[in-house]
Amino acid sequence: MPHVLVLNASYEPLGVVPLRRALVLVLENKALCLEESGAFLHSETRVIAAPSVVRLKRFVRVPYRGPVPLTRRALFARDGGRCAYCGGVATSVDHVIPRSRGGTHVWENVVAACRRCNHLKADRHLRELGWRLRHQPTPPAGLAWRIIGTGHRDPRWLPYLQPYGADDAMARIDSVVTAPQQQGVVAAS
Repeated sequence: MPHVLVLNASYEPLGVVPLRRALVLVLENKALCLEESGAFLHSETRVIAAPSVVRLKRFVRVPYRGPVPLTRRALFARDGGRCAYCGGVATSVDHVIPRSRGGTHVWENVVAACRRCNHLKADRHLRELGWRLRHQPTPPAGLAWRIIGTGHRDPRWLPYLQPYGADDAMARIDSVVTAPQQQGVVAAS
């Protein structure tokens, strides 16, 4: 099912909801449709354009949310779905400093990895293998990462997310995805 970006009355991104929820907001006159997806929904008496971006009519006060939560989906979005060691398609999560050796489950210590690299690395440090990371893992910052971290992205959302760090987020994702893939593991210099 398609997803819709929900903006506060001040155009601040609040989150991503399923199309059905967004449609209910619009039909109950609680939100305005700012962008349409191009698809149409039909009922017995009406034809309605499916929204892609909606803005609430009344301002909703949002409490402080803290840092972007570390989830598998957000991690894969940060790393562009590519292995941090070889650049292949990532299928698993790896701790740079293994948890068995005191590593923690935080943004700075977790990367996306392919099955092969994760298996070869096991519970060893990178220096023991002579490997290095393709990019240093850092926590994502900015309100746009809360939206991008959901794994749902629509190009029509970008103009509404740009003031909140979407350009930086998309550039990080695109730089990892478009980087030339290398065969094997990158050796230390």
